[in-house]
Amino acid sequence: MAAIEASGLGRDLPGEVPVTLVRDIDLAVEAGEFVAITGPSGSGKSSLLYLLGLLDLPTAGRVRIEGADTTGLSPDQLAAIRLARIGFVFQFHFLLPEFTCMANVEIPIRRLGALSDAQARDRAAMLLDSLELADHRRKYPDQLSGGQRQRVAIARALANDPAMILADEPTGNLDTRTAHLVFDLFRALARDQGRSVVVVTHDADLARMADRRIHLVDGRIVD
Repeated sequence: MAAIEASGLGRDLPGEVPVTLVRDIDLAVEAGEFVAITGPSGSGKSSLLYLLGLLDLPTAGRVRIEGADTTGLSPDQLAAIRLARIGFVFQFHFLLPEFTCMANVEIPIRRLGALSDAQARDRAAMLLDSLELADHRRKYPDQLSGGQRQRVAIARALANDPAMILADEPTGNLDTRTAHLVFDLFRALARDQGRSVVVVTHDADLARMADRRIHLVDGRIVD
């Protein structure tokens, strides 16, 4: 059973002149697989990622998460799946500047409500420690480098132990060395922890580090 499966997936923007973002996408991502989505600007990479992550709704086809069809689910039901099963990392870290690194990582844990306050603190600390951020727990985002902020964002994505990590241009604001470190981390999350990792990237060198590359042109998979 695939962790994420799309069949006949399409997304059109209505209007006087409709715009097709993605079309006829058939794709399965297995547990423990690291997949890179590449393509030119405007090819539909981010649109596909948002559909796979239930952040947007398709106008055709369907998305299954761990075998369960998500078609027709309410916004609250989709949000519950995202919170419990999918971790997101974006180009801009979106850390809350008024909260420490620890507090930022604790936010999704507290939203899910499965752990006590003490357990939430322990898990946040463990995740930051595992990403070599133990000395930065009490710092605020503006006190960190770009690479450190992105690692905090990855810790936050892992907060609720998701089966899937989806990342949209997560290295777009990082230097080459730090970008490779982030991709090494994603590869380890797939290989060593069995998580499904899907990353949108414009960097062909980084994409080669993935197990598989999906190349889009004009909203279609061409390679």
